[in-house]
Amino acid sequence: MKIVITGGAGFIGAALIRHIIRNTEHTVINVDKLTYAGNLMSLAETFEHPRHHFHQLDICDQSAMAALLNQYQPDAIMHLAAESHVDRSIDGPAEFIQTNVVGTFTLLEAVRNYWQQLDDKQRAVFRFHHISTDEVYGDLEEGKLFTEETPYAPSSPYSASKASSDHLVRAWHRTYGLPVLLTNCSNNYGHYQFPEKLIPLMILNALEGKPLPVYGKGHQVRDWLHVDDHARALMVVLENGGIGETYNIGGHNERKNIEVVKTICALLDELKPCTHESIEKYQELITHVQDRPGHDERYAIDASKIATELGWTPEETFESGIRKTVEWYLDNQNWCESVQSGSYQRQRLGMEA
Repeated sequence: MKIVITGGAGFIGAALIRHIIRNTEHTVINVDKLTYAGNLMSLAETFEHPRHHFHQLDICDQSAMAALLNQYQPDAIMHLAAESHVDRSIDGPAEFIQTNVVGTFTLLEAVRNYWQQLDDKQRAVFRFHHISTDEVYGDLEEGKLFTEETPYAPSSPYSASKASSDHLVRAWHRTYGLPVLLTNCSNNYGHYQFPEKLIPLMILNALEGKPLPVYGKGHQVRDWLHVDDHARALMVVLENGGIGETYNIGGHNERKNIEVVKTICALLDELKPCTHESIEKYQELITHVQDRPGHDERYAIDASKIATELGWTPEETFESGIRKTVEWYLDNQNWCESVQSGSYQRQRLGMEA
């Protein structure tokens, strides 16, 4: 297949491209605006590959997207381009509405016009795969799991913008017949993740002896999914998922945030013992800070549908995945330094309220 991947220089998009180039014969057309979180260094091993074509484009530019589709005649679109950090959405929601809502609408229209011009055989195989988040479901009670039928109740500007984009995709399927697939994933982690997110932020702060800011008591629960497991799942859905279907993708790894931070500290104690003055263990750097506005207490995915119908289950446990992740950040300090050369220096975001 020829697959257009939007947001291909981002964390999940880059992992997906690396997976496709390593493990399939598909050709990738990588579309990315290269905002602060997009980094082509994450694609160093695939960038010069003959099956990888990169275009720096904005999904909000419908004419540019239409030209790209006409140029490559793709068999599928995998739409990952999005503003994705909750704290950043609190400080500046407008960008999230523009990219996640307007951008998805603009892309859908370009894709619809392209798809309607295909012949019957091409239309039958074409897919638009929209990649979303479990945060659209909102807060979750203890003992329950998000299923594909869970009602939407987004809490943040970020999750509301992603919920909006999900609804647009379903509407374009229902109204225009566009063959779509949707996936909603739990919290991703792994190598090449921009250090505004919890796990890389904690690793890099600890190595520099900086405070490890934990929101509130750190009792918020998330289901952690290794990004390589997610990449495998996305391809399984693209190749075998039912048109119009939604699949929840989770790691079966529920952890409280404070547990995640303490696990990172323990691994760092083992792999790179602390040499900072005044502390013996990295855990002493943990600092409880004011919680962010509207912070959901718990997310957890029921991933039985994708397991039962498509045969996907995660390969990484949290213990194996977090060890690999910490080891990767220890071994790739140059990448960490390069992606923080701009305005973001791991400062606290999301304080607007």
